Amino acid sequence: MKFQFCHNNINVLDLEKSIKFYKDALGFEEVERKEASDGSFIIVFLSDGVTGRSLELTWLRDKKEAYNLGDNEIHMAVRTADVDAAFRHHSEMGCVVYVNEAMKLYFIADPDGYWTEILPLKK
Repeated sequence: MKFQFCHNNINVLDLEKSIKFYKDALGFEEVERKEASDGSFIIVFLSDGVTGRSLELTWLRDKKEAYNLGDNEIHMAVRTADVDAAFRHHSEMGCVVYVNEAMKLYFIADPDGYWTEILPLKK
C-alpha cells in the first residue's frame, strides 16, 4: 500500500487575515474554497504553486476563542533558495519567533500562533 501526501490543515479565527499572512509571508495562493451551505464553516486551500501539496485553512463560524496549540511543537516547514532574504522579509513583517543560526533555520508564527519552519534549499 502506497500513500501520497495531500495537505495539512490548521484552523484559523480570521480567515482573510490568515490568507493574507500566508500570501505575504510565503507567497501561497488560494486555489480552492469550500463553504458550508449553512455558513458554519469555510475551507480554503493554499498552494505554493510548485509541489502539489497544500495548506488547508478551516474557519468555523462559532469558534471565538483562540485555539490551544499545546507546546507548539507541531509545525510545517518550507524551503527557500535565499534564506537570508526570506529572514529579512519575515523580520520586517515581525513574525520571526525563533532563530537557530547554527542550523541556518528559523521559525515564523502566523496570526493564530502556528509556526512555520524556514529552511534553505538542499544542495
